[in-house]
Amino acid sequence: NNVVDPNVTSDDKLWALLSYLFTPLIPIILLLLEDKKDRPFLKAHYPQALAWGVVLIVISLIPILGWLVAFVGFIMNIIWGIQAFNGQYVKIPVLTDFVAKQGWSN
Repeated sequence: NNVVDPNVTSDDKLWALLSYLFTPLIPIILLLLEDKKDRPFLKAHYPQALAWGVVLIVISLIPILGWLVAFVGFIMNIIWGIQAFNGQYVKIPVLTDFVAKQGWSN
């Protein structure tokens, strides 16, 4: 869904960008910030960024092939972070639906 929400603040966009670039650290911080964790735009991004970060860490433990996949994954982090910074909602194949079904995101 690439629709831009007019209610999204520049602060929301920055935190969403940082969630992808510095996953899993920033998403964990957002979980702890009462004024941020329930903001709709952020809640659409940081849970899936956290799940993606965990997946990347696990994949990166596999020598060589895992490192290549993790490198491509980091490039995707940048792309998704830029999309989030532009106010867009990001859909990560399989992961976005999984996170939503767990009730972790909007």
